Amino acid sequence: MRKKILVSFGPVISTFTPTFVRNASTTASFFSQRFDSYFQPNSRDRVYACNRDIEAHMKHGSIESALKLFDEMPIRDIITWNILISGCKRNGFSREALYYYGQMVSQGFVESSSTFSTVLGMFSDEGLHQEGLQVHSRVVVLGLSLNMYVGSALIDLYMNMGLVNFALRLFNDLPERNVATWNQLLRGFGEFGISHKLELYFRMKREGVVPNQLTFCYLIRGFGNERFANEGKELHSYAIKMGWAESDVFVSNSLVDFYCACGSLIDAKRSFQVIPTEDVISWNSLVSIYAYNGLASNALEIFSMMQVWGKKPSIRSFVGMLNLSSGNVNILLGKQVHCFVLKLGFDHGNSYIQSALIDMYGKCGEIESSVSIYENVPRRTLEVCNSLMTSFAWCGIVEDVIELFGLMVDEAIGFDEVSLSTTVNAMSKSSCASLKSCKLLHTCAVKSGFDLNHAVSCSLINSYSRLGHVKSCCQVFEQLSSPNVICFTSIISAHSRNKMGMECLKLLEVMINEGLKPDKVTFLCVLTACNYSGMVQEGKMVFDSMKSVHGIDPDRQHFACMVDLLGHRGLLEEAERLLKQAQFNNDSLIWSSLLRHCRTHQNETVGRRITQIVTKLEPENPAVWLHTSNFIGNWQERCNWKYI
Repeated sequence: MRKKILVSFGPVISTFTPTFVRNASTTASFFSQRFDSYFQPNSRDRVYACNRDIEAHMKHGSIESALKLFDEMPIRDIITWNILISGCKRNGFSREALYYYGQMVSQGFVESSSTFSTVLGMFSDEGLHQEGLQVHSRVVVLGLSLNMYVGSALIDLYMNMGLVNFALRLFNDLPERNVATWNQLLRGFGEFGISHKLELYFRMKREGVVPNQLTFCYLIRGFGNERFANEGKELHSYAIKMGWAESDVFVSNSLVDFYCACGSLIDAKRSFQVIPTEDVISWNSLVSIYAYNGLASNALEIFSMMQVWGKKPSIRSFVGMLNLSSGNVNILLGKQVHCFVLKLGFDHGNSYIQSALIDMYGKCGEIESSVSIYENVPRRTLEVCNSLMTSFAWCGIVEDVIELFGLMVDEAIGFDEVSLSTTVNAMSKSSCASLKSCKLLHTCAVKSGFDLNHAVSCSLINSYSRLGHVKSCCQVFEQLSSPNVICFTSIISAHSRNKMGMECLKLLEVMINEGLKPDKVTFLCVLTACNYSGMVQEGKMVFDSMKSVHGIDPDRQHFACMVDLLGHRGLLEEAERLLKQAQFNNDSLIWSSLLRHCRTHQNETVGRRITQIVTKLEPENPAVWLHTSNFIGNWQERCNWKYI
């Protein structure tokens, strides 16, 4: 066994711990031998024969035999090293393969395209991105950057690093591309924006690239994420034509996922029915996706059928069922799933299951159970801590959210955008909230690189707005390169909270001009701002545009806001007509709100009509009769009452 060896291959310096590498002097001794022996008769034939034997040993997993033969070779060529490196990688010894790569370069051998494609793939898999970048420098120096196989490996490296645009540049620079190169790019299809996804798909068709099953899976997954139903169905037709839809289980499962993501659960079930019953992946896919869409009865039906057919649920199924329990606040179902998890032993050491259990109990209001699971996990991971943190936030225990964030930092667990955004929101609701604490978390976000994350930015905007610092809200918003609907809604809400109605209208106009579609929450924020600012005409215009321009049906909160806006200005008859036209005209709370405005403006006529409506809606509620007593009997004697 070797101790840790400092390996240098050109510009790359890294430390690896080989598990089966021979004594250091053994390999180095061969470098000192005379290379002129390579030119002796039959020496090349002997190297070829040894290379063939090493490759055979590697294919059969006989690593020790292959290494022994390698050590005994007096002469090696680049093919020898490539066989050894790729063989180590193929048998799961990537770190040792990288060690031999260092030895190869240090002994003066120049890499081939095969060497680079293998080594770059290992750097990508091992997460050694810095070393991969240095090897990229060697690729450029040796003039192999335009090689199709090396280019594919580089694309994969940069995709794993999250540098999508750079990977796309490398892809575009390649003089030729085969389907494997396309697959390397499409492997990170989910990271591309909507326009890029469609552009890549149409470009493949223009270039006449014939996709294989792997290409199909990458494409259909990306289309499912963006709900490109038409493009996905076109791909489905191609899969049927090629015979993949029924013969390839991975294609069939990806179709199930696609239709579920697009909300077409009937098509998803049809795709599921053609899959052989022995394939457990499809069962688990359907359970998790039914659960994700909140279809409890369907998820339970498939989950039960799995037991009948003797199929073992996976972690994905259990997480889906626990999330379903959380979404429906169904503690009974959650506890039953928990018992099943304990029976199969999935709870021990699996952070996904532990996180889902913590989240389930927290969302169902049993925060003590969440804390108990957290305290008994063998290792506190980021996912587990985030679940407990969001459970605390859900239950309104904001002080514990802040304390847990400090614990995660102190114990070097780290944090991500979920931790940071949850903590920022909790801090804004805490009794110790201050501008200083908000800026401290903002600085933490900047230093950790999460300041441009949409969730964190929206939390910061919300926190600053609660403290009345709208200028800081605008600074956070202006730093976002491409704010989405949620970001615009956050900044509009910030202005609304601080009674800046005109600014809200301007931001709504900017949002629409940028091609973003406001949602119900956006309109509610704008209407609230108009209410606070007394902007009746503007509020009516925004309310009317919801249905006529944007196709959004106003809900109860929008009507309540408009009734309040009109009521404050004494437009009681108009508010009454609006409320009678609404589908929420049996809501006694909204009518009671309008009744209060009638009393404020001493409008007996409208007040008596609304009194009759409210008493009919809740005839047995004493509070209603007390509230309407101002409009029963002699109005003149009661109109001087200031408050109900």
